[in-house]
Amino acid sequence: MNQNIPQTLFAGAHQEPLAARMRPRTLDEFIGQHHLLGPGRLLRRAILADQLSSLIFYGPPGTGKTTLARVIANSTKGHFTALNAVLSGVKDIREAVKDARERLQFTGQRTILFIDEVHRFNKAQQDALLPWVENGTVILIGATTENPYFEVNKALVSRSRVFQLKPLEDTDLHEIALQALRDDERGYGTLAVELDEEALEHLVNVANGDARAILNALELAVETTPATEGTVHVTLEVAEESIQRRAVLYDKEGDAHFDAISAFIKSVRGSDPDAALYWMAKMVYAGEDPRFILRRLLILACEDIGLADPNALSVVVAAAQAFDYVGLPEGRFMLSQAALYLATAPKSNSTLAFFDALAAVEREREAEMPNHLKDGNRDSEGFGHGQGYLYPHAYRDHWVAQQYLPAALQGRVFYQPSDQGFERDLRDAVARRREAQLAAMLEPELTAPLEVLTTSPRNAQKEQWLERTIGNVGERLGALRDEVMELARLQRHQLVMDLHAASGLLTWEALRRVPEGQVWSVARSEAAFKALSEQAQQMDELERPVVLAAGVAPGELGRVVREGRAQLEGVDPEAVELDVFDVLLGRNALSGIPDMPAALAEWRGLLARGGALVLAETVPSKAQRLYALIGEEAMEPALWSAWRDAEEALYTAAEDPNLRWGPDDLRDLALACGFEQAEVKVRTLTTKQRLGPELIERWFTPSQTAQPSYVDHLRQTLEPEQIASIRALFERRLVNQLVPWQTTLALLRASTAP
Repeated sequence: MNQNIPQTLFAGAHQEPLAARMRPRTLDEFIGQHHLLGPGRLLRRAILADQLSSLIFYGPPGTGKTTLARVIANSTKGHFTALNAVLSGVKDIREAVKDARERLQFTGQRTILFIDEVHRFNKAQQDALLPWVENGTVILIGATTENPYFEVNKALVSRSRVFQLKPLEDTDLHEIALQALRDDERGYGTLAVELDEEALEHLVNVANGDARAILNALELAVETTPATEGTVHVTLEVAEESIQRRAVLYDKEGDAHFDAISAFIKSVRGSDPDAALYWMAKMVYAGEDPRFILRRLLILACEDIGLADPNALSVVVAAAQAFDYVGLPEGRFMLSQAALYLATAPKSNSTLAFFDALAAVEREREAEMPNHLKDGNRDSEGFGHGQGYLYPHAYRDHWVAQQYLPAALQGRVFYQPSDQGFERDLRDAVARRREAQLAAMLEPELTAPLEVLTTSPRNAQKEQWLERTIGNVGERLGALRDEVMELARLQRHQLVMDLHAASGLLTWEALRRVPEGQVWSVARSEAAFKALSEQAQQMDELERPVVLAAGVAPGELGRVVREGRAQLEGVDPEAVELDVFDVLLGRNALSGIPDMPAALAEWRGLLARGGALVLAETVPSKAQRLYALIGEEAMEPALWSAWRDAEEALYTAAEDPNLRWGPDDLRDLALACGFEQAEVKVRTLTTKQRLGPELIERWFTPSQTAQPSYVDHLRQTLEPEQIASIRALFERRLVNQLVPWQTTLALLRASTAP
């Protein structure tokens, strides 16, 4: 044995590799995968509540798939059985299922069956699992490095929740390495190990998101470094010897292969030479066959460049032939030149016109070939085939206008030249020739106007019904909901809060979009809280939203959220962090809030780093003006002007700042309240509004509360007889009538720093 190697490290307690010894045993010890195990995430809630359904963990090596399964084994009351698909077969599955059935029958205890490398089971082995997963005899937890949607039985996938684990962040790898150095029981806490910062940075960088890789490298560095005065000093040189080459996840038949070539082709198509070189380098570094890359470039030269640069195909063909002559490693120059040429070439996908023509052949009834195009060498005298054909070379510019398509397809266009490169010069010539051909082939009778075959009398009631249908509230709200969700850019694992749930319009859509996350809903009224809670009770416990009853006073929401999270997680409210939400949504969430800056600042405090606030707010300063519903010609100009000025003053001179703000004010306010970025889109909706007598009555009745009514504002500048004249006009001309009604919305997206 080398005398320089510390003897204490070979004790029996350390027979297992460091990566195996340091495997987390509880959720609190687990590092990384915050999108799955962070506060409020579905998987964390399911583990803590011991309410697991079948799961599939998918991700690259070293990201914690098996570890997470072992954490579940330590957390669940069910019996945990583990199999490895490489070593097990149908017999092992049957024995595990038999034990699970007996255990469930006699003790009522569930069985969680963990299968590592589940994608290595063949179809028959996976089929053997299906009935027992389906009837609940076992709860399956599968771990795979391959895309389960391709490698795992579709029936199993459809009965399981799929969770994708990502490569660990650098901060996670730092913590894992330091945790191993601190741990007295399983790591090197009892040794004096000095790890230089640059050495740790090298280990983290080359580990490439793999926890096992950094622990293996750390173990090799510590175990093989002689102690000096009782201290093992791991320098950058030692770290470089321990882990020299970055491991690149790449399988020539797996996801990495297809994803890398897809990224490469899309980068070339997108004219990004830097990205193209990077993805190609990654494939070559991982051992991809360069001929495969060249074959894909040959396709791209025709599919995405085509006639925009006719030389593109020649360049790639020459590069492929030269590579066959030269081989590796010098053949990389040919790969690089071909990729760079295509990435910087003008782009056109006009060759896809062939597939339009192919679709026409498949779809259209077989058309008769024009007689003058048929072969006249055999039967020109008997059938007249070929007669009437105009030989283009006999004409000026070697072209003459004549029809080449079947009569049923005359005027049909398949090829559309782009405005890029060489094809730009073709575009005008092709267009001019087409125009000439159309003019030459069209007969006068074909250009006669078509007869109008039907007509209907005007039905005013029907037209009004159609207007009401077009302006349907449900459709407008649905469109608004979709636009809010588009701005929110929700991901399946995120934690979302609906700041003003009301009817739940945004809440239920958010639930559909974050199945592995969680949705919190704020109900500001007792009726809304009751309605949302009753609907939520119909859902599975792990999937239902968290419904909060909170008013609109600043500070109240933070308190309610803190208490709610503390109750859900069983911790002290003082230990709860508020800034955990990824997205806050709201429709008219600022409505009724007396202090808008305070509310926005409070909402900012609920967002995690990189979080977003998305609001759809009705802009009061741009509300529908009632004077605009009555034309100026309907009354004396002086009265109409006075009415207009009085109503405008309602928004411009009002003491309440919540009535004066506009879209730009909302954006500026968000920035002032601590948001890193903010942008506002303005949408003006015009719908049909029926002016019922009760609505007109409400406008012109003095308020009995501190909030003034419409007529109260008018009385500040107009005389009673003037107001009476205005009301009479409404009642005489517009009562029960449909009028165009404009609503202006400000769609705000404000985000925090990532």
